[in-house]
Amino acid sequence: MNHTRFFWITLVAASCLFAQSGGEKRGGFPPPPYKNLKLIEPALLQETMLSWPPALGVQCTFCHVKDDFASDEKPEKAMARRMVVMIRQVNSNWSDGKRQRHVTCFACHRGSTRPQLEPGEKKET
Repeated sequence: MNHTRFFWITLVAASCLFAQSGGEKRGGFPPPPYKNLKLIEPALLQETMLSWPPALGVQCTFCHVKDDFASDEKPEKAMARRMVVMIRQVNSNWSDGKRQRHVTCFACHRGSTRPQLEPGEKKET
């Protein structure tokens, strides 16, 4: 992904999170220390979470309980964790030594909550 596209995706995601949070400085993220992190390192949390709204076409509360981001109550959060494991497994098959992720959520989801598997498939949310 080129730097310009990454910049705009990040800017849009950050704007959405800022607006959704009512203008809080941290964009709705819980203050450190973060609770209930199982797969994502704290240093990568914001970067990772900001990539998901444009990739899936959703807001934070799609997977998280509002005002309780640590909760595991929503099944969408469990599914997101399974997807992270799958993506890591797929990306581990490249031996080029690059930190760059070859496959991301957007590769299949393309802005939809359900993977868009066929070329030209209609966006389904």
